[in-house]
Amino acid sequence: MRILKLFIILFVVQLHAQQGGMWIPSMLKGMNESEMTALGMKMTAQDIYDANNSSLKDAIVHFDGGCTSELISSKGLMLTNHHCGYGEIQSHSTVEHDYLQDGFWAKDLNSELANPGMVATLIVSIHDVTNTVLEGVSQISSENEKQKKIADNISRLQTSFPKESWQENKIKTFYEGNQYILFVTETFKDIRLVGAPPSSIGKFGSDTDNWVWPRHTGDFSLFRIYANKDNKPAEYSKDNVPYTPKHFLPISLDGVAENDFTMVFGFPGRTQEYLPSFAVEQIVNTLNPAKIELRDAALKVQDGFMRKDQTIKIQYASKFASVANYWKKWIGESQGLKKSNAIQIKQNFEEEFQKRVIKNNKKNEYGSLLADFEKNYKAINDYSLARDYFIETVLRNTELLSVGFRLYQLEQVYSTKGEQSFNDRKDNTIKSLESFYKDFNASVDEKVFEKLIALYGQKSPLVPADLKTMNYSKTTADIYTKSKLTSYEGLKTLLKGDSKTILKNLNKDLGYQLVKKLADNYYKNIAPKYDELNLETGALQRNYMKAQLELFPEGRYFPDANSTLRITYGQVKGYSPNDAVYYEPVTHLEGVMEKYIPGDYEFDVPAKLIDLIKNKDYGQYAENGKMPVCFIATNHTTGGNSGSPAIDAKGNLIGLNFDRVWEGTMSDIHYDPSICRNIMVDVRYVLFIIDKYAGAKHLIEEMELVHPKTKINK
Repeated sequence: MRILKLFIILFVVQLHAQQGGMWIPSMLKGMNESEMTALGMKMTAQDIYDANNSSLKDAIVHFDGGCTSELISSKGLMLTNHHCGYGEIQSHSTVEHDYLQDGFWAKDLNSELANPGMVATLIVSIHDVTNTVLEGVSQISSENEKQKKIADNISRLQTSFPKESWQENKIKTFYEGNQYILFVTETFKDIRLVGAPPSSIGKFGSDTDNWVWPRHTGDFSLFRIYANKDNKPAEYSKDNVPYTPKHFLPISLDGVAENDFTMVFGFPGRTQEYLPSFAVEQIVNTLNPAKIELRDAALKVQDGFMRKDQTIKIQYASKFASVANYWKKWIGESQGLKKSNAIQIKQNFEEEFQKRVIKNNKKNEYGSLLADFEKNYKAINDYSLARDYFIETVLRNTELLSVGFRLYQLEQVYSTKGEQSFNDRKDNTIKSLESFYKDFNASVDEKVFEKLIALYGQKSPLVPADLKTMNYSKTTADIYTKSKLTSYEGLKTLLKGDSKTILKNLNKDLGYQLVKKLADNYYKNIAPKYDELNLETGALQRNYMKAQLELFPEGRYFPDANSTLRITYGQVKGYSPNDAVYYEPVTHLEGVMEKYIPGDYEFDVPAKLIDLIKNKDYGQYAENGKMPVCFIATNHTTGGNSGSPAIDAKGNLIGLNFDRVWEGTMSDIHYDPSICRNIMVDVRYVLFIIDKYAGAKHLIEEMELVHPKTKINK
């Protein structure tokens, strides 16, 4: 039985390597390159990453710090997801010109729309700087002092490492602090909206289909990078010109077939693959249920208003999508972790881990790790839960409270840094909140507040005593009737005068009073202990990671995602989520019409697209008379991979990553190759919409379309 258990563990590790993992592109030579070749890749590791010559990495863009995009023309044209550009599409929309509803297509460069504050970052080179960052750290016993020393080393190295004047050095930690890597980057600041389909295409299926397969969503939008006359990053200027990239991706018209090699190249946000079982158990049984309940309450309120009022629908479209995204993800994640028996698998691994600790005479270094984990996760449970309640209620889902918290931070600036810093921060706050109030509706937020403050008071541990006995309906009505935080004019009135006057008026405001009470409680009774225990747990996790690398030399360990450039590789494959159910790996436009509900905000279909489907007017983009829409593969992706290119065996663009299947959303914590699939828009559907639906042939003409399987290029 023990031999069988060990075989299962090692088999999972080995399979995990070939069907999962987010790998650093500068470190592919050797084992990764061999595996990729075995899966069908025709490129070399140097074709993917080359610090000195043009390579695939030069076409991969970190899109506005949260998503990924890719360069697809010699004129700086970028392709990303519709949901990644959603906020910008919304900001340009009005009731008269609703680009969310109707789509937007710039007819020429002069028609492209600027997006103040948006950035696009390219990776110039990648360097392992572990030894320099950890210099002088090993002899320090205090965890706090270790972190200070590491921070000092990082700060010094980021300043001194060679780079050009327009570039930046950024150092990130890997393997829980056992490795440090420096990225030399270039960030462009003039990014313009080029094109976007209507939401009935780009968001088809909306929240019902989110995290679901089969999928029929044309989730894409187009932006362009502009640079100065020297092709360097520059602030927006009418004199800027389209950026000329070192490399852009040719686009394949040959499509995909089952078992085709696929590679997703992008900036995955965050994974936690190496957590102990105690952490996973806490996520499944305590933290996720609380966050799901809070967001569920907020979403139901917003949805009710959005369905009745077009103006509110525009105001809240982006916010609703953002809140709903992780609400649904957490539901699927919890279900997937239970279904895949992730906690038991972790416990089995920990049993084997403990045996290897003893076998390798490592009890002094690692013998108490698991017991310490168990103790720490028990101790931090209430603090983690209280922290999540505070973040979800005050910072994320109740807008009046989130504005109030920014003013709370303003008061702290006065207390810690004085009058001048207070005035600078005040002016910036007033300016930045103008756009916030443009999309704020007090009637909507009042109902959200009433629901969430009740859940917070009744279910969160470590809250102020009077919050538990509060009359939530009366408090809500009083605040939204009397607080000046419910309008931009009211906010400006509150922040008028000298600092003493402002602080006096703030502290008289009912909305601010509640925020201050909750924030004071958080920073006095929750954050200090949470931070203390979390620091201890981080040190344990770092040691646990080091131990796994040492005690399981036959294992394959990729670093957790941390918003740095990664590649993940796999194959186009269907899957079986349940008994007697099998999902094919490709969907077609026929599925759009099967889901079509006239007038429905999630499943309506534009009249022009219906005509194209009826006439099968698919141009050169169809396959055997059918128009592919989306496909799935075994690439290991997460948030941040939205907009990432799906690349074929020869380095051509075949699709655009935008989601995962619901059954596999637990892949951030536990990757199961049997059910984890990433979802991609077929690039031929993207081209079809641009060409046949939008009539934007000028955009098609600046791309390089190829036939890699038949070697006929266009």
